[in-house]
Amino acid sequence: MRDSHFDLFIENMGEANFRTDISEAIIAAWSSKLPPVLLDVWRQEGWACYGHGRFWTVNPSEYEHIKDAWLEGTPLATLDTFHVIARSAFGDLYLCGEKTGASTTIISLHNEILAQKNRLKAKSLEDQDTSIQALFGVSDPEDFDFTDTNGKLLFDRAMKKYGPLAPDEMYGFEPALVLGGSPTLENLRRLKLDPHLLILRNFDTPTLPFSGVDLEKLMK
Repeated sequence: MRDSHFDLFIENMGEANFRTDISEAIIAAWSSKLPPVLLDVWRQEGWACYGHGRFWTVNPSEYEHIKDAWLEGTPLATLDTFHVIARSAFGDLYLCGEKTGASTTIISLHNEILAQKNRLKAKSLEDQDTSIQALFGVSDPEDFDFTDTNGKLLFDRAMKKYGPLAPDEMYGFEPALVLGGSPTLENLRRLKLDPHLLILRNFDTPTLPFSGVDLEKLMK
């Protein structure tokens, strides 16, 4: 039986377009690191694609090197042990901390890391369930889209012009926005996710929303 918050996610996003089943051995290996409600989603849904590629639940192991690169040199790198649990068509990475739950998002195209300070507090895995439910329960297809210079959504037009994404692909801009590129359909490309996210990270140090805040105190 699905969690009610995940039911809302499916109501808004539609059923998975395809999925990869996950063995109980893999789920057991993550049972001491990720919230139970997320593991239940994995058990029922596998790692899957929703909204024709707008949103993907993913294997955290495949994203560890990308996550480490983005968090390196930031206070978050020592605050908690984070894992990527989902990503969007435009390279947003949704992180879940072993102590703090789903509290942090890497917005790669804008070279930003967003973290909700009120969620950066240590809690049990069971108490972290609400952060996962919030991620799914309030989701809307537009949350995983991207707007162009005129404020118009790009995903549907990108899929029509460039084709649907494979599991290892994302939509990105060339030139990159951080280098002065414009978010237009003409500048959008279908790119391999792994190398592109690492390239974006190397362009600049990501901005954080809590400069000067003592994160250790927030955890208490």
